[in-house]
Amino acid sequence: MPTPSHLKNPRYFDFRAARRVPESHAWPGLHDHPVVDGGAPGPDAVPVVDLGAAEADPAAAVSRAAEQWGAFLLTGHGVPAELLARVEDRIATMFALPADDKMRTVRGPGDACGYGSPPISCMWSEGYTFSPANLRADFRKLWPKAGDDYTSFRDVMEEFHKHMRALADKLLELFLMALGLTDEQVGAVEAERRIAETMTATMHLNWYPRCPDPRRALGLIAHTDSGFFTFVLQSLVPGLQLFRQAPDRWVGVPAVPGAFVVNVGDLFHILTNGRFHSVYHRAVVNRDLDRISLGYFLGPPPHDKVAPLREAVPPGRTPAYRAVTWPEYMGVRKKAFTAGASALKMVALAGATELELDDAGASAGADPAVVHQQLLVSS
Repeated sequence: MPTPSHLKNPRYFDFRAARRVPESHAWPGLHDHPVVDGGAPGPDAVPVVDLGAAEADPAAAVSRAAEQWGAFLLTGHGVPAELLARVEDRIATMFALPADDKMRTVRGPGDACGYGSPPISCMWSEGYTFSPANLRADFRKLWPKAGDDYTSFRDVMEEFHKHMRALADKLLELFLMALGLTDEQVGAVEAERRIAETMTATMHLNWYPRCPDPRRALGLIAHTDSGFFTFVLQSLVPGLQLFRQAPDRWVGVPAVPGAFVVNVGDLFHILTNGRFHSVYHRAVVNRDLDRISLGYFLGPPPHDKVAPLREAVPPGRTPAYRAVTWPEYMGVRKKAFTAGASALKMVALAGATELELDDAGASAGADPAVVHQQLLVSS
């Protein structure tokens, strides 16, 4: 389907011009498992943690959700609704830029930041990743002459980052309390204090254009996030799905106004000795509506070793996982992709139990969409 955009840059796919899903974007095995509604009452209802609820125990709610699901909806978090609306508006404006402007920031081999969800040609989406610590320099690649659009995008993302970094600290404290630590211990124990002080952030923006045949295309391939935990802000067009087992199924996450989805990542799985497990998730597309989402990823500095916390290891037991840095673990993920294996099991120590090694997605390992999880540089 050649279009003017294709002729200018053969690496850019013009979703708006597509009248069908080409073979380059078709994914087999998308419907091997049923999809259920995670917003309906019942055992598949996605858990909700309300930080603003009176007489509630948010640490206990976080613990149940992280142990049973590896994900939950977070409400009552205090991030202003009007800010979230501005964030979504600015993301839509950014993805509406001309192709040549976006391709000016395209990721090169091995780059963690820039435009494009790798591999750039197979998912029904566009992505843009940046580091909040370097956001002004990153945005000047999109808007080299600065201007009003640059200023507006910069200001709203800096404001959003400020709120989200504070919320991340609050949620980390709840996670640690859910492991059984008291308020005083969270601040007093060196390992826990260092996690809070050094946690790094990355932001990934997604645009999922309307698709002429959603049954053949996928917005974001099934994967686990590699870091500690992720906040996902999604527009009111649902599309995020979580993988659940026994029986195997995809659970559609409801699009709740003002709520964040929180996903546990692989390194947090390791940090908690498998008690809080990472979760496979994917994004599907819509025939009639565009969808926007934002992932705010938290993880350790590149050279810090991540190992099970002492408080997460039961008395008389040894840790289930060896210590790894984030880059080391990403290398393991690439090896796991080649071998069709589990990266978490590849960093497990002898004597670990099946419960500790459960990565909530073992039965999905043969799914072609799941096998490609390691291709997601931003996860």
